[in-house]
Amino acid sequence: MKIYVLAPRENWICDRIAQEWKDNNPEYNTEDIHGSDVIWLLAGWCWNHVPADLLRSKKVVLTVHHIVPEKFDESKITEFRMRDQFVDAYHVPNEKTAGIVDQLTDKPIYICSYWYEPKLWSPIDKNEAQKSLGLPVDKFIIGSFQRDTEGGSLKPKLEKGPDLFCEFVKKISREHDVHVLLGGWRRGFVINELENNSIPFSFFEQAPIEKLKTMYGACDLYVVASRYEGGPQAILEAAAMKVPIVSTDVGIASNVLSPYCIIDIPEQIYIPGSHLIEKNYQNVQRYNIDFHKRNYLKIFESVLT
Repeated sequence: MKIYVLAPRENWICDRIAQEWKDNNPEYNTEDIHGSDVIWLLAGWCWNHVPADLLRSKKVVLTVHHIVPEKFDESKITEFRMRDQFVDAYHVPNEKTAGIVDQLTDKPIYICSYWYEPKLWSPIDKNEAQKSLGLPVDKFIIGSFQRDTEGGSLKPKLEKGPDLFCEFVKKISREHDVHVLLGGWRRGFVINELENNSIPFSFFEQAPIEKLKTMYGACDLYVVASRYEGGPQAILEAAAMKVPIVSTDVGIASNVLSPYCIIDIPEQIYIPGSHLIEKNYQNVQRYNIDFHKRNYLKIFESVLT
């Protein structure tokens, strides 16, 4: 069985997922789309980069990471239906996305959460991480490493919950001397809100992986405030690094995190203790790519047979 993975080449998370798949599955991966048995459209929005005749001649698995209902207008529904004729099966990372996709197609839907790469995401010393980044070691460091702003404006990307994140930070700053650590890109909305409320922050835009690992390690708390998600990967990465994390009930949060770490943001303020951090760490082990890749292979095998 040979699998060709279509990556978006956007220098973002899907490209990393594609590369990790290739690195960990050399016996199943192929760079020759014509010689493949399965085309995995990991970046489903790039489906029309592949000639229609080639899509018809292969088994096609398409990943739907997440759907934002408020943005899923008639034009997106039309495109989904047009693309659906070339798809043999769908892969989704969580039950919530599966429920939406199920209303749009009669094709098989396989639910399989993302993985994490244990060679990258493992615990490190928090004080050393803070010092290496030049962060104030006497502050309470709150991390957020995802995009929050639409385009070049300050319009919030509401599905990522930047408004909820900012309200959470303002609340917790009444009890703790807070310093916010931002990563990713297009963080304009959050930066503007933090500046307007005189909340100090550091921003490392699109940090390389090793620096991103240090950023996780520097956090006293990582916050996922999203309204819709496929993952996010931050849940796996923070849990694997034993970083305290809280999240809305979104994406794969309930698969990985203790129920106590899934909270109503910004209404609730909670900082997980060591026993919950350890619980999250134990839960995330099932998504170690060394083992979890087999669940993906089962999808492709099932589609072929």
